[in-house]
Amino acid sequence: MTDSLPDRMVAVQLVAHGGIETLHYRDDVALPTVAENEVLIRVAAAGVNNTDINTRIGWYSKKVSDATSSGGAAGFDEVDDADATWSGVPMTFPRIQGADCCGIIVAAGSQVDSSRVGERVIVRNMLRSYVDYRPFECWTFGSECDGAFAQYAKAPAAETFAVDCDWSDAELASIPCAYSTAENMLHRADVGAETVLITGASGGVGSAAVQLARRRGAEIIAVASQAKAEEVKALGADRVIDRNADLVEALGRDSVDVVVDLVAGDAWPQLLDVLRRGGRYVTAGAIAGPLVELDVRTLYLKDLTLIGCTFQEDVVFENLVGYIERGEIRPVVAQTYPLAEIARAQEDFLAKKFTGKLVLIPPA
Repeated sequence: MTDSLPDRMVAVQLVAHGGIETLHYRDDVALPTVAENEVLIRVAAAGVNNTDINTRIGWYSKKVSDATSSGGAAGFDEVDDADATWSGVPMTFPRIQGADCCGIIVAAGSQVDSSRVGERVIVRNMLRSYVDYRPFECWTFGSECDGAFAQYAKAPAAETFAVDCDWSDAELASIPCAYSTAENMLHRADVGAETVLITGASGGVGSAAVQLARRRGAEIIAVASQAKAEEVKALGADRVIDRNADLVEALGRDSVDVVVDLVAGDAWPQLLDVLRRGGRYVTAGAIAGPLVELDVRTLYLKDLTLIGCTFQEDVVFENLVGYIERGEIRPVVAQTYPLAEIARAQEDFLAKKFTGKLVLIPPA
């Protein structure tokens, strides 16, 4: 490491599963030590994501059946720590969260080309190198290892990507988690020039899915609040349906080719009703509640395909870097906050009164 680097840094440590009070802002956290194949990044910006909150509150635990919002600020009364992370492996505390990282490489391990120092980079949030690139296995940056809610973070060099663009740090920090999640769903469902229904379309992943489906030539029907309808249309949606509407009444049965769902909850059966025969349902979230009612007859009589998405093939993140550098997408940053105001940022995130992404800025 460079002699000019500090021994200590500012970071937000999660000390237990629970409410916002479990996030501790500290100025005496040890600087990460890089292994031979890792790089050290001075974090310039870190986005706020559902997975950060879900992990904090232990929402992934099977003991929790409520929507994220019901425990997002205060946590849940009953969580089983043994399965409270997305991977089902107990979390090690304290943990520095933050799935989104944009920053500058300031040091490199012994097996990394030293010319990479100085690159502006983003980190693949679904890390594969730590599990030897085995299919359907990965670590989440900020969950199974420390993430970007800090002045400095370390990451595998092979999964840290230089990006050549004129975007702000906050814009770049909006990409890793939300856009890779959205692109992965579209990739796994093989979305093309067809009719796609996207739920939660004003959020970070939903707004990403709208843009990414548009670049694939899809006709996009977005589900969002009417207050955000024009903003969602500006991202590329052809039509916006109110999130409280009856989808079957608004669209008719058998009317869409693909459903990209981030919401689930009580209205979930309607999503299968509006799918055409042979349609595909793809999901990477359930903010309105993880337990849904499935009539299996709908599934098999309509020859539907249900796709769950967490693991990402390497090409997903590589494609995103290409989209950025060719100017094919651009995120919407609703607001930025100093890292010290992470509590306010997460409260605003849970209030869902914005379109796009909220981003934290660590101290220089």
